[in-house]
Amino acid sequence: MIMLKIETICKNYNHRMQSVAALREISLNINKGEFVSVVGPSGSGKSTLLLTIGGMLRPSSGRVFLYDKSLYDLSPDERARVRREKIGFLFQTFNLVPYLTALENVQISLYLRGHSEESQQKKATMLLERVGLGDRMGHKSSELSVGQQQRVALARALANDPELILADEPTGNLDPETREQIMAFLSSFNEEGRTVIVVTHDPQVAALAHKTLRLVGGSVTV
Repeated sequence: MIMLKIETICKNYNHRMQSVAALREISLNINKGEFVSVVGPSGSGKSTLLLTIGGMLRPSSGRVFLYDKSLYDLSPDERARVRREKIGFLFQTFNLVPYLTALENVQISLYLRGHSEESQQKKATMLLERVGLGDRMGHKSSELSVGQQQRVALARALANDPELILADEPTGNLDPETREQIMAFLSSFNEEGRTVIVVTHDPQVAALAHKTLRLVGGSVTV
C-alpha cells in the first residue's frame, strides 16, 4: 500500500535577490512499512525534503499525499492534526523543553492529543522505560547526557503512536554505544509496522533501510 505519494515537488528559496532551488521536481512513492534512508552531501536538500514530507514546509510547487490527503491542500489546523495523529519527528537537536523533566517532555504530545493527566503519565512512563530511562524520568534535559536526551526525544516521537517516523540525523551527535541503541530502536519500530524515513550521513544507519534515496543538487536518485 502506498503511504506517501510525492508529485513533482519543488522548493525554491530567495537568497540575496536570487532564487535558489532546494528541491527540483521530485516524484516518488513510499509504501506503508518501508524503511527509507535519505543520503547525500550537505546542502543537497535532505532536511528540506523531510520537512516537506512531514507537512511542515510548503513546497513551491507539487503535492504531497499522505494516503489520500493532499497535505498542503489542508488548512493549517487540519495539517497540524494530521501531524499530531500520524507522524513522529526525531531531530538531531532533540528540541526538548529545557525546563521540563523527561516525563513532562514526553507528556506534551499526549496533552496535545487530549489525554487525561493520568493517561499522560502512564503512557509517558511506559515509553521512557522502553528506551531505558525509567530511572531518569524526573531529570530535566540539562541533567541528562546527550544520548539520554535523544532517547527522551525518541520516546516523545512515539507518544502519538505514529504510523510514520521522520528522523533527521538521529545519530549525528551520539557516542558509538548510544548510536547503536538508536539504530536498534529505529529497526524495532519498523518491524512493528511503522514507516521510517531517516536522513543520515551514517552509512551504517543507511544500511538498515529497505531503500536508499540519494539527493544531489535537490534531485533524487534511487
